[in-house]
Amino acid sequence: MSTKPLIVITGASSGFGAKTAQLFNSKGFPLLLLARRTEKIKELPLNFDNVLIENVDVTNKEELQKAITKAEAIHGPTDLLVNNAGIMLLGNILDQDEEEWQKMLQTNVIGVLNGMKAVLGHMIERNHGTIINVSSIAGFKAFLDHAAYAASKFGVHGLTETIRQEVADSHVRVSLISPGAAETELLTHVTNEQSFNDYVSWKESMGGLTLDPQKVAESIFFIYEMPQEVTIREISIAATKQQA
Repeated sequence: MSTKPLIVITGASSGFGAKTAQLFNSKGFPLLLLARRTEKIKELPLNFDNVLIENVDVTNKEELQKAITKAEAIHGPTDLLVNNAGIMLLGNILDQDEEEWQKMLQTNVIGVLNGMKAVLGHMIERNHGTIINVSSIAGFKAFLDHAAYAASKFGVHGLTETIRQEVADSHVRVSLISPGAAETELLTHVTNEQSFNDYVSWKESMGGLTLDPQKVAESIFFIYEMPQEVTIREISIAATKQQA
């Protein structure tokens, strides 16, 4: 059993979650990695000695709580939760399938709330713990064809700041990281061809390369490694060539 505390990461199969898992793993932290595509986690270059993997949909609070409770029985209480699981489905409100709105709101907002509720009680009891919610620049800035996605990420901003204030007296830290366009799989979920092509064209206007997810992982680690009495409330991070 590791002498370091337990780190829980949702959406750990790719993108920011996978890079964050690799970074904390390299530092010797025990990990609980949660995703719907657990086979992709098993392909990551990790030392799996202190890694638990669970197939979890964050919109299912019972499933999420069960996985965390199981990991805590082995490694002790969760010291850091990285709420990273999320989906981005772009489209104009006039022609986007309403089911896509629901998927984003359920995963990006309810999933974050479920994760926070699963660990906050014990963190408050211990007067110790950190939660980092992964949002987006689209959580405070509007982009075309991002209406429902932006609504979900604006929601993450709102709930993060509210809960941060509610638990501050308990010495529990709640932080937010808002990446810009990045080299992740988020865009592959977009079903609207025009929205997809417009996004690709926008990306090309920045030279064709957006933010390296490794830098988001390093920013998450930076937030966490601060002393408990210091909260980095929010980091907004993007490729230098991203103007918007």
